Amino acid sequence: MFKRILIANRGEIACRIIKTARRMGIETVAVYSEADRDALHVEMADEAVLIGPPAAAESYLVIEKIVEACRKTGAEAVHPGYGFLSEREAFPRALKEAGIVFIGPNPGAIAAMGDKIESKKAAAKAKVSTVPGHLGVIEDG
Repeated sequence: MFKRILIANRGEIACRIIKTARRMGIETVAVYSEADRDALHVEMADEAVLIGPPAAAESYLVIEKIVEACRKTGAEAVHPGYGFLSEREAFPRALKEAGIVFIGPNPGAIAAMGDKIESKKAAAKAKVSTVPGHLGVIEDG
C-alpha cells in the first residue's frame, strides 16, 4: 500500500479520491493552479503544490510539473482522476521513468482506448460486448 499519493486533478474528482485515500490511511497531495488556490481539494489534502498559472495547458497538463510535485512531496503514486492527463499514454510512461506508480491502466491500454478501432478490437478480444459494426478503415469510394 502507498503511504502518499498525488492527485493530478482538481474539483469533485480530487475530493472523492482524497476522501477514499483518507479512509485507507493514505496521505494525499493536491496540485493546483493559481486560479484554484482556494479550492476545496487544496484544503482537504494533506499537502498542496502550486503547479502554475490558471490555464490548464500551463499547469494541470504539464507532465514535468506533476512529476516534480511528486519528487518534492515524496508521493509514491499518482491518481490521474479523469480527463487532463488520464488519457495520455505519455503520462504513465513519464511516471514510470521517474520511479512513480501510475494508478490506472497501462500506457498500451490508454493508447488503444484513444483509437476507436483498436479499442473495439481489444474489447472483442477480451470477449466484451460491443456495438456491431465494421472493425477496419472504410476506404473512400
